[in-house]
Amino acid sequence: MKLLFGRTVSMQLRLTIAVVLSVILIVGDRYTSGGTAVRTSLNTLVSPLLYLANLPYELISTSAKNLTSREQLLRENQALKTKQLLQSEQLQQLEFLARENDKLRALLGSDPRQQNNKLVAQVLSVHSNPYSHQVVINKGTSDGLKEGLAVIDELGVVGQVVQVGANTSRVLLITDTTHATPVRVLRNDVRTVVEGIGKITRVKLSHVPHSLDIRIGDVLLSSGLGERFPEGYPVAVVTEINRDEGRPFAQIYAEPVAQLDRIRLLVVLNSAAATPEVNND
Repeated sequence: MKLLFGRTVSMQLRLTIAVVLSVILIVGDRYTSGGTAVRTSLNTLVSPLLYLANLPYELISTSAKNLTSREQLLRENQALKTKQLLQSEQLQQLEFLARENDKLRALLGSDPRQQNNKLVAQVLSVHSNPYSHQVVINKGTSDGLKEGLAVIDELGVVGQVVQVGANTSRVLLITDTTHATPVRVLRNDVRTVVEGIGKITRVKLSHVPHSLDIRIGDVLLSSGLGERFPEGYPVAVVTEINRDEGRPFAQIYAEPVAQLDRIRLLVVLNSAAATPEVNND
């Protein structure tokens, strides 16, 4: 029996067959619901391998913790107590401001802010493709996750969930070239959009007019527009501005607040409403 891709088959025929099969798979994935089910099943099948690959890190991490000196633990404990005390004072002020904000919203007839359920997840692996900024986390549909949920760390916005399996999910980072995040400037509430450019420490502000009031050092927060991310989370800080009048728009770049090259623990924001406050870009 002769094989389809035996030596007697020309390279041109092989390429043609491969291209036709690729087109069929792309069209089928785009216009049918079967592709999502297949991806979910594949994510579920791959989950044990991801946990197994993460096992050496867990073992080394556990060993390192056991070898930590008592003095270092005492210093860290004292530092954490001090930090907790300062944060408790800030939390008291925050609760007061939240009550005042609710009163103002009631007077203005504005809808109250939506609360979010929070789920802590751990990064299992980083996407190996240098042109795609994604990570895999150890939470999935069994934990209540769904596509489109916002993901943050202790510093700011990280990205959003784009694929979900039973026990793992894939998160698209804000620096990916296919990702865009609506933001506003903290200083003056100017609204714009931050786009990934494929660099883990840099993003770009898209289609910014030369006259727009944006300065180096401005903090960019999620604006909540488009119901993609909850409002008010730090996204990036403006680091470079080039107002070349020969170009139709100013060239403005920013640095993500989250340390995307060293993230380990993440928080998934699951809106309390039936429909999450995020969408895929």
